[in-house]
Amino acid sequence: MSWMRWLALVALGLEVALGQAWATEAKRPNVLFIAIDDLNDWVSCLGGHPQVSTPNIDRLAKRGLLFTNAHCQAPICNPSRVSLLTGVRPSTSGVYDLNQPLRGAPALKGAVTLPANFKAGGYHVLGRGKIYHGKPYVDEWHDFEVRPDARNKQFRVKPISRLPKIRVRDFGSIDLPEEQFGDVINAQWAAESLQRDFGKPFFMAVGIRLPHVPLYAPQKYFDRHPVKGVTLPRIRPDDLADLPPAGIEITRYMDKTPLNHEAILKTKSWHEAVAAYLACTEFVDRCVGLMLDSLDKSAHANNTIVVLWSDHGWHLGEKQLWAKRSLWEESTRVPLILAGPGLAKGQCSRSVQLLDLYPTLAELCHLAKPPQPLEGHSLLPLLRQPSAAWAHPAITTFHRNDHTVRSERWRYIRYANGDEELYDHASDADEWHNLAKRLEYRPVIADLKSHLPKVNAPNAPSR
Repeated sequence: MSWMRWLALVALGLEVALGQAWATEAKRPNVLFIAIDDLNDWVSCLGGHPQVSTPNIDRLAKRGLLFTNAHCQAPICNPSRVSLLTGVRPSTSGVYDLNQPLRGAPALKGAVTLPANFKAGGYHVLGRGKIYHGKPYVDEWHDFEVRPDARNKQFRVKPISRLPKIRVRDFGSIDLPEEQFGDVINAQWAAESLQRDFGKPFFMAVGIRLPHVPLYAPQKYFDRHPVKGVTLPRIRPDDLADLPPAGIEITRYMDKTPLNHEAILKTKSWHEAVAAYLACTEFVDRCVGLMLDSLDKSAHANNTIVVLWSDHGWHLGEKQLWAKRSLWEESTRVPLILAGPGLAKGQCSRSVQLLDLYPTLAELCHLAKPPQPLEGHSLLPLLRQPSAAWAHPAITTFHRNDHTVRSERWRYIRYANGDEELYDHASDADEWHNLAKRLEYRPVIADLKSHLPKVNAPNAPSR
């Protein structure tokens, strides 16, 4: 640990001990922090797909607040998670891509992550699975472990799908008992841990890897989705016609990989891929259920805040794109639920962002302010009154100076070269009609443009 980071943690601990000692008098809430990888809005409570069944995520939504217009800070794993864990935008940190470690970014020197803040604040901090992208920082936890996932052996032995050279992007059912899937192992670990008495409040993080590729799940989760009956996403054949060159370039990324739209159509695999994503999503829901069932039976049931989120969305053919890596709704919109004592129940349509979680949890759990400025906004006003005024649009960044601004009604995209897109979600939820060139919408663009980040940091060092 660097001396700057050590000093920051010492200062943080002193602030907690001296400035917030009163918080120990009233029992602070526990936090169960469920991070899901690549889960888009295909959960029942968000209505993203008519055939999905997610009863456990739905019951969590019913007992808490479901943010129906929540968005990530980056449509790719590492920068999304770095942003959430530090409370700093990608455009401020310079962490835009997969191979830029958090602690290598000059702008994040001395930054205290969310779990480290909980640890300094007197919480017992433990976790399993994918919370960071890449090697975890175990010094920030009392107990943390990432285990190999047995499901990853299949694509190395024999891929399931018909796409040539598919490897890690494979999809289909595999003959592996669900108890050997890493996600179930981690969920069961959490279920057992929730029965423990830690003698202090806890922050428990559980990373669920599915529905990240490979899209593998046991056959019983595919049985609900016979391939011929699967509903495909709504698309338009001419959907790319009104995109600017920078938008077209984004759709070309996956063309360089085995999982691309042309290959999906050529091999007639679209229904199978959608079925696999649905099956994996329902398998994830099973894992969430294991944890919720245990929490409900535990001594912590009435004093635990449950936070469920996904790091970004996922395309399944919309705009002829597969996976993430775009600034459109399918990539940026994510499930976000907070449920716990004293929090509102229902739904909130305000545009919020994963960046808001750090300041929210710090306020709810009486944590000290970290040394780095938090760029999100506490969601506490909405957690008290979901219809409260909210003046903060969600901003997602993909590469340096490529941003999208999402308000309750509009999505505005501005690329580094000046190309623009504008979509009106009041009449065009599928983002089929780019309005950016129409003069009558220039005032709308001017307003949304004012929210773009003023800082666009150079790329942080790569591994």
